[in-house]
Amino acid sequence: MSQFLIGKNGTESPEPVKAEVTGCVPEWLQGTLLRNGPGLFKVGDTEYNHWFDGMALIHSFTFKDGEVYYRSKFLRSDTFKKNTKANKIVVSEFGTMIYPDPCKNIFSKAFSYLLAAIPDFTDNNLINIIRYGEDYYASSEVNYMNQIDPITLDVIGKMNYRNHIALNLATAHPHYDDEGNTYNMGTALMRFGMPNYVIFKVPVNASDKEHKKPALRKVKQVCNIPFRSTLFPSYFHSFGMTENYIIFVEQPFKLDILRLATAIFRSVNWASCLKYDKEDITLIHLVDKKTGKAVSTKFYTDALVVFHHINAFEDDGHVVFDMITYKDSNLYEMFYLANLRKETHEFIETNKVNFSPPVCQRFVLPLTVDKDTPNGTNLVRLKDTTAKAVMQRDCSLYCLPETIFEGLELPGMNYKFNGKKYRYFYGSRVEWTPHPNKIGKVDIVTRKYIEWTEEDCYPSEPVFVASPGAVEEDDGVILSSVVSLNPKISPFMLVLNAKTFEGPSHLGSVHFLECTLTLTQSPTWISLFSSVVSTAGVRTATTCVDSLSTREVSACM
Repeated sequence: MSQFLIGKNGTESPEPVKAEVTGCVPEWLQGTLLRNGPGLFKVGDTEYNHWFDGMALIHSFTFKDGEVYYRSKFLRSDTFKKNTKANKIVVSEFGTMIYPDPCKNIFSKAFSYLLAAIPDFTDNNLINIIRYGEDYYASSEVNYMNQIDPITLDVIGKMNYRNHIALNLATAHPHYDDEGNTYNMGTALMRFGMPNYVIFKVPVNASDKEHKKPALRKVKQVCNIPFRSTLFPSYFHSFGMTENYIIFVEQPFKLDILRLATAIFRSVNWASCLKYDKEDITLIHLVDKKTGKAVSTKFYTDALVVFHHINAFEDDGHVVFDMITYKDSNLYEMFYLANLRKETHEFIETNKVNFSPPVCQRFVLPLTVDKDTPNGTNLVRLKDTTAKAVMQRDCSLYCLPETIFEGLELPGMNYKFNGKKYRYFYGSRVEWTPHPNKIGKVDIVTRKYIEWTEEDCYPSEPVFVASPGAVEEDDGVILSSVVSLNPKISPFMLVLNAKTFEGPSHLGSVHFLECTLTLTQSPTWISLFSSVVSTAGVRTATTCVDSLSTREVSACM
């Protein structure tokens, strides 16, 4: 990929711009696709170090009656306001640490260091758009979120998890059940001397009619899980959920609390506080959603790193879950801008030894475990998987996964099948490079793989939107925003037949003459009609978000 696409400041288009449509967009495709991701990398003479430091730029693509409109806005977070006012980066991010002003006197400097020992994280929420009740938030993985209007993209207000539940960190990838309730997980670093992981639920009816009170005021704690190592909590980006269970993978990719608290003293960034122990094990926690209690069986597997769960479901007395795993923790290293600016072939040749490829793996957890079972016995009884759960002497189960596919990341699916047995998932083909130039579809049953690719084009993660009244799991379209190296090709929204992956000549591509897109953006689909069960996210309760129509919001995983 050419350097001009990497770390270049985006521009916003705050008013809707009508797109040029090539081919045809299905008339039933009625709604808005929101994408959130980094869009501003330089402020004045200062520049961020890491892709996930860039200030958030939210994109909106509205489909209606065969026409498409685009708009975008930078998230007006406190971080954005402080940086732009100072005309330099003054707020620390994941890979870019900002140090106290050296011109301050010794007492001011000492006080600044003391405050930084317990980090007050940025509110640059660049990872996803999520829903609590009927409120929509730009989110990342810290305690702050910014509530936005999903139509105008304006910031409504800033929200702090800690005002409602004891959390320092929380994922930007929640789950939604069939009723529209939101489930999420976070980390409580300072909790009466007992730090733990927290699973919580926000009811679908948590918002007040005037949207003046935050939906999180009705948050309910489902479960606490103690850290297995008090000063080294596991990092997690997502989790799994079935109809009755939540799956939390406590991986040996850990946050060093002492290093975090002293990062500014040691002149290092927060990213350096994450460490992977390849000699450790990975614990798998299975929590009953109704009782809030973890099952008594200890499940574990070899050391791995996971960022994205794909799906999970229950099958004949087992919990089955699929996720994208790595053999090392070097993925974040890939996204330092210095690495991203390397030409793709150069990056692959110099780094394929250091970076393991993403692998889709299936794990199976038996729900009924007879402690008298002989040591070495595989307790998985399902016939359609080679995954194993082997009895150990201490009655724990050692889980051996089944490999489904290698080389796809940023997975998506038909969210109607979230928590249920499913067959297809979609993703970006990345292998040993952070530059995705293909999107693909995997049939888990037959292992058939199909993909879309075009010369000099780089598609974002695919979003599935189901056809109205769809019965088959893959009856719908795939949406992906695409940037190109060719200056003659403007950025466009690709619309593919989800069954066949037939291209723009079949369903059409949407070109935006005034659009700056970025890669690795998290998508959210908002349907114009509550009867349309769609998405890249999840079916939720209907909510009126403007005076013209009701919309059903679905948040992407």
